[in-house]
Amino acid sequence: MIVKQKELFEAMPLFEDVQMQRIFTDGKTFVDCTPKQPLELILEQYEEQKHSADFNLSNFVHEQFELPHVFASDYHSNKEQDVRQHIENLWSVLTRMPDEKKGSLIPLPNPYIVPGGRFGEVYYWDSYFTMLGLKASGMFVMIEHMLNNFSHLIQTIGFIPNGNRTYYLGRSQPPFFSLMVKLLAEIKGNHILPLYLSSLEMEYHYWMKGADELNQHHSAIQHVLLMNDGEVLNRYWDAFATARPESYREDAELVHQSTQETEIIYRHLRAGAESGWDYSCRWFKEGHSFASIHTTDIVPVDLNCLLFHLEQTIALAHQLNGEEKKSTKFQLLAQERKKAIETYCWNSDLEFYTDYDAAAQEQKQIKTLAAVSPLFFGIATQQQADAVAATLKTEFLKDGGLTTTLETTGQQWDAPNGWAPLQWMSVIGLENYGHHTLATIIAKRWIQLNTDVYQRTGKLMEKYNVVDTHLEAGGGEYTGQDGFGWTNGVLLALMKKYG
Repeated sequence: MIVKQKELFEAMPLFEDVQMQRIFTDGKTFVDCTPKQPLELILEQYEEQKHSADFNLSNFVHEQFELPHVFASDYHSNKEQDVRQHIENLWSVLTRMPDEKKGSLIPLPNPYIVPGGRFGEVYYWDSYFTMLGLKASGMFVMIEHMLNNFSHLIQTIGFIPNGNRTYYLGRSQPPFFSLMVKLLAEIKGNHILPLYLSSLEMEYHYWMKGADELNQHHSAIQHVLLMNDGEVLNRYWDAFATARPESYREDAELVHQSTQETEIIYRHLRAGAESGWDYSCRWFKEGHSFASIHTTDIVPVDLNCLLFHLEQTIALAHQLNGEEKKSTKFQLLAQERKKAIETYCWNSDLEFYTDYDAAAQEQKQIKTLAAVSPLFFGIATQQQADAVAATLKTEFLKDGGLTTTLETTGQQWDAPNGWAPLQWMSVIGLENYGHHTLATIIAKRWIQLNTDVYQRTGKLMEKYNVVDTHLEAGGGEYTGQDGFGWTNGVLLALMKKYG
């Protein structure tokens, strides 16, 4: 079920005026506001007052709306304190208790950890990496609370949205739910897997919806694509084809720079947001041109590796239930997907995993850290893993860790930025194939960078400049955020593993 978008971001022309006039520097602020009285009354007053000579839109908005709380903004760290202790202290600062419906917030039944900064709600794929740190901290109950919140979202909405906000109800994020279930199983035992089987299968059906309807005339439906030899692989997709409410102005302005149809570019932008890599030149058709974004044409290697893991996890849960026929079905689906990833995403010319452009029926030539996903999930052969490791060492490894891509475009998921989740997946992927020395180098450089920035600023950041470790990371639609959920999680997990 997808709930129709409404509420504040359908309150035209007030919403459009606030966003386009940049009343708030960050477009997300307004959609996170809570009306102080029924929205209909606010809109009536706006229509009555806006043409008066002394009307001030900023004053009107601040009078009529309660602004969102910025998590960790009022927290002052003690830089004399060890970074581990800083993170332990931050967990409580970043904790939200069970909610009631408030503005655009979707209530959750259990406590949860938010990333921090502008992100005052739970985020899907962020949360897995946050959970790694919660495990290192021994906060097993919070891991279970967060997992149960995601299961609740699947059972009530039909999928896990990007975050628990109504304006995210058109899309999800990289499907890490099965990894969260396996993480809890590491703590409590595999007997818990069948408890989440219904949610695991509903998650799978969300991503595979329309697969049975694919044919030569309809080769793409929602998240699924029919490939050349009859295989079904996945792409990112959003149910809506409008400007994102939280980035309304940025999306509207980009439309004027693009030759693509308005609805098509909005769909590509939203799909890029679902990917979590918002944004990167891996989604561009033409070099560094943001206006050439074509996300929904692309079969991403990392997304399909995640769905391989989901299929494997469902198979194991059925096996534990004694349902051998169902288990075998999902084992076969996982093996078919593994072969398809090999066919479409192993780039033998580059000796590297790349995304596949389904529209052009050719492999993308851009190298990105998404290539580590087949190593992380055990899909690569040893020879392929060795080749990926060699490229990581010679092209991606920088003073502060691994850069996300080799291109500097001004987008935040490109060089010179490094991100905690990709460092973790790279390190574990390399360890899986015996590249212990390179994994250790990456981990220790990332730990050192995080620690150095903390000692300079008292903060842990959303992303880092791994090329010039004395500069802040940049790019993207908003300023650098501190807090920060997944950085805290990965840093603690790496410090526990590598000292």
